[in-house]
Amino acid sequence: MLRQRVFTAIALLALLAVVIVSESLLAFRVTLAVFFAAAVWESLRLLQVRIALPAAAVAGIGLLILASGPNWNWKPLAALCVLIWAIRFFPALKLGLPTLEGVRGLLFVFVFMIALLGCFVSIAAVYEHSPVYLISAMAIVWVADIGAYFAGRRFGQRKLAPSISPGKTWEGAIGGWLAVLVLFALSISLAPLAETFAAQLLRQFGWLLWIVIMSVLVAASVIGDLFESLLKRRAGMKDSSQLLPGHGGVLDRIDALIPVMPLILLLTTQS
Repeated sequence: MLRQRVFTAIALLALLAVVIVSESLLAFRVTLAVFFAAAVWESLRLLQVRIALPAAAVAGIGLLILASGPNWNWKPLAALCVLIWAIRFFPALKLGLPTLEGVRGLLFVFVFMIALLGCFVSIAAVYEHSPVYLISAMAIVWVADIGAYFAGRRFGQRKLAPSISPGKTWEGAIGGWLAVLVLFALSISLAPLAETFAAQLLRQFGWLLWIVIMSVLVAASVIGDLFESLLKRRAGMKDSSQLLPGHGGVLDRIDALIPVMPLILLLTTQS
């Protein structure tokens, strides 16, 4: 399993590197559309929608058309997604999910598709700011996840959400949060990283608000992770799919990014 995880991670990083180095906007958009289609397919399977595969194909093509079209302002959609997470998905961690049948079930599927679309169009919009800027923003989620994993293994005692994801602990979450604050605060002092997301955030807001915003982003990543775990638990599935050997599915890899990327876009200023 570990070998599979390492090989898959290397392959994904290699793909990302090739797309970035190519400086081809088309290559980036096609890659993003493929991953969006996969995420839609996995999401609809979790939500027990029968037309998951054709809907995913249409979604992938639709995202490619949207990303290649006029230079839309996607911030209103990003703001809507932030509201969706704040008033609907975050409370669901405590209150539970609606039934899959009837109007409520259909509405829930529709709202989750909006949230997923908002994540991917935010990625596309932030990429156009600069590839390095996008990677530096997504790295917040990656560092939080890695920090939480190691802190949880070493210090984990108190369960964060035992009924949703028994493996996650408060100590792990705090460890991931501290890792983000320390590593990104240190990164800001390095000249080659002066145009990263964290550096722009500091110039824009100062240290106090920088800490608050970074903390909110880490909290949002944890919420996204837990929310997908809630969806999988209801569907009786361990992973969203087996598309990524050793890692599960695409949704398993991007769950924490879904609530975070719209926030990143809202915080991004044009330069």
